[in-house]
Amino acid sequence: MALTNFSPISPHRWSAFSYSSSFSSCQFNNRRIFLKLTNVVTVSASTSLSNPKVVVTRELGKNGRLVDALANRGINCLELPLVQHTQLPGFDKLSSLLRSNSFDWIIITSPEAGTVFLDAWTSGGHFRSRYHASHGPKHESWFGSKSPWLELSWHLLRNTQLFSLISRAAGTPNVRVGVVGAGTSSVFGKLGPSLKEILNVAFVPSKAIGKVLAAELPKLGNASCTVLYPASAKASNEIEEGLAKRGFEVMRVNTYTTEPVSNVDQMVLDQALVAPVIAVASPSALRAWVSLIPEDQQWDNAVACIGETTALVAKKLGMKNIFFPANPGIEGWIDSILEALEAQNQLQKV
Repeated sequence: MALTNFSPISPHRWSAFSYSSSFSSCQFNNRRIFLKLTNVVTVSASTSLSNPKVVVTRELGKNGRLVDALANRGINCLELPLVQHTQLPGFDKLSSLLRSNSFDWIIITSPEAGTVFLDAWTSGGHFRSRYHASHGPKHESWFGSKSPWLELSWHLLRNTQLFSLISRAAGTPNVRVGVVGAGTSSVFGKLGPSLKEILNVAFVPSKAIGKVLAAELPKLGNASCTVLYPASAKASNEIEEGLAKRGFEVMRVNTYTTEPVSNVDQMVLDQALVAPVIAVASPSALRAWVSLIPEDQQWDNAVACIGETTALVAKKLGMKNIFFPANPGIEGWIDSILEALEAQNQLQKV
């Protein structure tokens, strides 16, 4: 048994060796969830198998910033992607909605949801056909289900005709966007200046969690303020329920889902299991990790979560050394990882 401990300063932590707590009645359990996995994962060349201290687990290609930040502090990382994102039919529905409807707010609650939204916004069939006609088929692949919207953004800076086409095709000029936090906002920050004028990030809550966003989102005069909420199918209902209680009209569209990867290289997994810290950015990644722990192994190393939501799931899954920042985001996450490493070092000295 272990008691939960919220440190009075950021980053917070839950630790097996903490003894005072405002949540002393909460106990850890040993429940384990096993998931069927579906993809092959190997180690990225950017990571090191030489005594890695931290396992980074985001989708392949999305761990670079964290790996670099830790490398600058002399910390070796092992890249072990645990999840992958799969597009749902709601993606096509979103493209249609953006062409034919207007909303007072569009709410984005994760970087992946932001990426999918931007892909839908720029890849509607109306825009694709007009662009194809004027620029030829060689650019057609830009607007498929995996179009590199960031490349498109840079292209917009050099092509005012293309920008004009997108503005009219999107159907929702001067879109007012609310995001859950700085990490999600950064997806829109990478857009070109002209596109930023249309996709206006107009609201960020005081704390980067969904229930705070739902409580603080401004109503815009009219009695039934309308909200479009493109999300992961696995996202909770707290945002639409919270907004509905305040009188908003919310349309949620599940545009993608998160699934675990599979067939992890055994050598990589063996390295990951003995690393002092695993860094996780979502409940899905956390559950995928738990499913990989051998049934006969008592794994009790540290878990550094990107935020409180993931940390709560870690507690429910029976993990004992849980660290997370007061406010979700990359900088706080790095601080939590460093604190987790220090705690593990102290344990080894005992």
